[in-house]
Amino acid sequence: MEQPFDRRDGFIWYDGKLVPWAGATLHVLSHGLHYASCVFEGERAYGGVIFRSTAHSERLKKSAELLDFEIPYSVAEIDAAKHQVLERNAQKDAYVRPVAWRGSEMMGVSAQHNKIHLAIATWEWPSYFDPAQRLKGLRLDLAQYRRPDPATIPAKAKAAGLYMICTISKHQAERKGYADAMMLDWRGLVAECTGANILFIQDGRIHTPTPDCFLDGITRQTVIELARRRGIEVIERKISPDELSKFSECFITGTAAEVTPVAEIADWRFKPGSITKQLMEDYTAEVQPRAAAA
Repeated sequence: MEQPFDRRDGFIWYDGKLVPWAGATLHVLSHGLHYASCVFEGERAYGGVIFRSTAHSERLKKSAELLDFEIPYSVAEIDAAKHQVLERNAQKDAYVRPVAWRGSEMMGVSAQHNKIHLAIATWEWPSYFDPAQRLKGLRLDLAQYRRPDPATIPAKAKAAGLYMICTISKHQAERKGYADAMMLDWRGLVAECTGANILFIQDGRIHTPTPDCFLDGITRQTVIELARRRGIEVIERKISPDELSKFSECFITGTAAEVTPVAEIADWRFKPGSITKQLMEDYTAEVQPRAAAA
């Protein structure tokens, strides 16, 4: 059994200083736990370099603003802190998790004067999916819950509360033997997976849902840029589930998933092909640290 996350060795950056892993705790009456006033990021370091670190730090700050609080550190300070904890833990290839939340000064819906905390942890984490399964393409269920109307939630925040239905949907999918689940939005249109964006291929073009009620992932943005560099047309639009039978390839993108092919979604079938494989290779090359110029 994998070692629980509260019993690991190493150091975590916590409110401005490195503390032993076991000492990075919070009180059970923290507002972030009870009222989901908590935002986070998921990042990867390759060869000791965090991929698109600043973009992630900027999004963390923006997510907090959308939840009506301000992280008391600049983007540059957050970038430096991530590097510090990665270096202190002597990790080159690792997952990086910054998380910010409201503290315990006030327990109630209103907590405008609660202290804002920031912690950053890093740990070694291999591919999110089984390597053999990943190359064959994932099997996805169709999620019960849908991404809500952005008029009802801060949809552009990477906020803890927005992942509640993702956890439920992924658990349900795994119990049925699937690796993950694809979620529709409140209109019944294709949205995303529980922790990754989704893209489809038809006649050499990439089609992907417009991220109007879910995160426009940083990995998604990177892969779209890589596709366009190769002259592959990328079309962002509303996609109905009725269209899925027309697509030949499908893949998902995310910090954890990276670029991973999909073989089936419920009753729809896909075959990982040349475009998906090319983008997998391009993404791997993109995230590797560049050699210093001679």
